[in-house]
Amino acid sequence: MTERTEVLQPEPAVALARLLGVDPPDREDDGLPLLWHWVYLLDRPHQADLGPDGHPVRGVVPAPPAPGRRRMAAGGRVTRTGPLVVGRAATRRTEVVSTTDKAGRSGPLTFVVVRHTISQDGEVKVVEEQDIVYRDAAAAPTPATAATPAPPEADERVFPVDPTVLFRFSALTYNAHRIHYDRDYARDVEGYPGLVVHGPLQALAMAEAVRGTGAAVTAIDYRVVAPLFDHQGLVVRATSGGVSVRDHSGRVTATGQVETLTGERKAR
Repeated sequence: MTERTEVLQPEPAVALARLLGVDPPDREDDGLPLLWHWVYLLDRPHQADLGPDGHPVRGVVPAPPAPGRRRMAAGGRVTRTGPLVVGRAATRRTEVVSTTDKAGRSGPLTFVVVRHTISQDGEVKVVEEQDIVYRDAAAAPTPATAATPAPPEADERVFPVDPTVLFRFSALTYNAHRIHYDRDYARDVEGYPGLVVHGPLQALAMAEAVRGTGAAVTAIDYRVVAPLFDHQGLVVRATSGGVSVRDHSGRVTATGQVETLTGERKAR
């Protein structure tokens, strides 16, 4: 278990707002929107502690289960129990909840559940569980495939995921995983046809789409169901019938259940 305490300065929230194309929170009592804590209380490992893929191999929770395993975000659950206010100190406690080994189609998989508990003024404000999966290295590069674009519907929003956006989000979250900004590494080493769009960025897109309707989002349970690459685009849909992310061809890459302050649940 690790613990980190820091004062939540306003600049990271402003930077994230500009990346997302929204206004930063302007009322202290409202606190940070759901998932915006991802730009705070970050692990900042030494450069010498990073592995070849950019992820730290020691001194953080979780540590890779074995050398050479590839890490991907599989999903998570986040609940906001109270306002996390900028300008005040907050503490994040991180611990591994479970580790499970399974056999996948591409080889052995290790699923790790990590819990973050963020407190402020002596009260728990955010409880998060992250699902992380580790897999063996890809045997060969995966070729890119062309697909017929599916124009966005009236209830959908196109979110830009070009290399600049992915780089800036990596910088904001102190995520050095090279699959998000190093195209040669992503293609030649990990076998991807493009830069990988962060699972958390897809979750943020879903939460922000609901928040954009005027709802106060208090919880999200999201699942990354397929990899999304920068050249495929990101289209987010949030209606009374569901919340999801798809690429330009219509292939769904992330789904979620979002709860608002009124208790309304948007699921897909």
